[in-house]
Amino acid sequence: MLKKITIAIAVIIVVIFAVAAAAVFLTRTEVSAEREVVINKPRNEVFAYVKQVKNQNEWAIWNKRDPGMKQETAGTDGTVGFISRWESTNPEVGSGEQEIKRIVEGERIETELRFKAPFESKADAYLITEPVGAEQTRVRWGFRSEMPRPMNLMLLFMDLEQAIGKDYEEGLANLKQILERP
Repeated sequence: MLKKITIAIAVIIVVIFAVAAAAVFLTRTEVSAEREVVINKPRNEVFAYVKQVKNQNEWAIWNKRDPGMKQETAGTDGTVGFISRWESTNPEVGSGEQEIKRIVEGERIETELRFKAPFESKADAYLITEPVGAEQTRVRWGFRSEMPRPMNLMLLFMDLEQAIGKDYEEGLANLKQILERP
């Protein structure tokens, strides 16, 4: 009888590990989000503002979550190679840096986000400006990241696209408000 119980427990453990292993490989690893807003300003004005990474302190929501976070920069803002670093004890803000990797003048800025805390990861982010009319600009803000296995199992229990998307929506609403001020 004891032998049958031991075998049953062993089989259950093997099945649990097999299901977990399958879940790791069947669960997606890519995380992405994109949101957009139309701003009643010409494209050149909007792009000139969003190209300056330091301006994110005014419109992105993370500075509001921890106004006392430590920040430092390296390089010339609005140019490839500029780095903005932050350090916060607030886990919603964490610590890391953002580097401008590519600029298509008047159209697009691409950055790499390197998070250090609350956990290490990397993401590619972008801001794209598109003319809607002479005096209107669509701004698309997005990111893409890979979540390594087995950390990708967290994606079964949390909707990062929705959570980050909500932050992006709030940030874009702030951006619109700032740029449309008279």
